[in-house]
Amino acid sequence: MIQEKNNSALKVNKGIQQPSSVNDDVAKNFINKKKEILYLNDYIKGILSGDITILSRAITLVESNLPKHYSLAQKIIERCIPYSGNSIRIGITGVPGVGKSTFIEAFGKYLTSQRKKIAVLAIDPSSIISKGSILGDKTRMEELSNDPNAFIRPSPSAGSLGGVARKTRESIILCEAAGFDTIIVETVGVGQSEMAVNFMVDFFLLLMLAGAGDELQGIKKGIMEMADAIIINKADKENIQKADVAKSQYQNALHLFPPSASGWIPLVETCSSKTKMGIEQVWKIISNYIELTKSNGYFELTRKEQAKHRMIEMINENLRGTFYQNEKVAKLFPVIENDLLAQKISSYAAAEKLLDVYYKSLEEKK
Repeated sequence: MIQEKNNSALKVNKGIQQPSSVNDDVAKNFINKKKEILYLNDYIKGILSGDITILSRAITLVESNLPKHYSLAQKIIERCIPYSGNSIRIGITGVPGVGKSTFIEAFGKYLTSQRKKIAVLAIDPSSIISKGSILGDKTRMEELSNDPNAFIRPSPSAGSLGGVARKTRESIILCEAAGFDTIIVETVGVGQSEMAVNFMVDFFLLLMLAGAGDELQGIKKGIMEMADAIIINKADKENIQKADVAKSQYQNALHLFPPSASGWIPLVETCSSKTKMGIEQVWKIISNYIELTKSNGYFELTRKEQAKHRMIEMINENLRGTFYQNEKVAKLFPVIENDLLAQKISSYAAAEKLLDVYYKSLEEKK
C-alpha cells in the first residue's frame, strides 16, 4: 500500500526520512528561545538589539488579555518609549479588491532596497468577531516576509476595536525601539478602523481603483477627508487610461474639502504594484509631506495630540472595564436590561440605575 503524502502539522507520516530543509542549528536556537523564560531586562535587551524573536514575544505579551501578562507588558512599553518615536508611521487603507497586500509588498520591497527597515502591522475589526487574526498576512506578502529588513505582524484579536487599536499602538512603540524606521499600519476594509489608524500615524494613504464614479459612492466622505494622498492602484495594461480618468475625478473631488491644518494639499497619483510604476513616487510624496509638516511644526503637534488621545482612550477603556466587571453591576445588568426591553423604564433611567449601583459599590470599598 502506497503511503499517502500529507504535509499537515497535525499528522506524522511514516516512511522514508527526507533531509530537512530547515537549518538544524537555527531551529534548535529558535526552540530554545521559545522555551526560555524571559524577564524584563531580557526583553529590553533583545528588543533594543533588534532580536525579532524577542520582539514577537513582547508583542504577544502586549496582545494578551491575561491579567498576569499586563504588568510585564506595560513595563516593557515604558522602558521602550525613550527609544521610540523616530519612525515614519504610514496608515494604508482601501476599498475591497484594491490590492493592498500587493501594494504593501511592492512598496515595502522598494523601501528595503533604500536601506529602510519596515514593520507592517494590521488592524482587522473582523478579528473581534472571529477571535482570530489575519493569519494570511505573511503568505499574502511572502517575498516581503522573507526580507531581513522587514517584519510583518498579523492583527491582534481583542474584545473591541479600541482594544485592537491600543495593542497596535503599543506594538508600534516596540517596533520603533527595535530599530524599524518605517511603520506601515494596514486596515482591513473601509470603516471605523480608519479613524483609529488616523490617530496613530503620520501619513494616511488611501488606495483606490479606476472607475471613480462608482467608488466615490462606496467610500465614506470622512475617509477621503483624512487622506493625505490617494493612489489609484492597478494602473497597468488596459487600466492605464481608466486610472488617469479616475485620477482627474479624485482631484476634483478633493477640491471640495476644506484646507488641511497641516498646510498640505492632498495629492492623487496612479501606480501599478505589478509593474512597480509609481511606487517610488509614492515614497517621494510621503517624504515631502513629512518634510513640510516637520518644518511648520504640524508633525510634532500631531504626535502630541495623538499621545493625549491615547491617554483619554486608556482612561475610557479602563473605566468601561471596571464598570462591567463590577459584581453588583453584572448581577443587576440583565434585570435592568429586561425592564428596558419590556419598556418599563427608559434607556436614561436604566443607565442611571446601573451607574448608581456602581458608584455606591465604590463607596463601600473605601
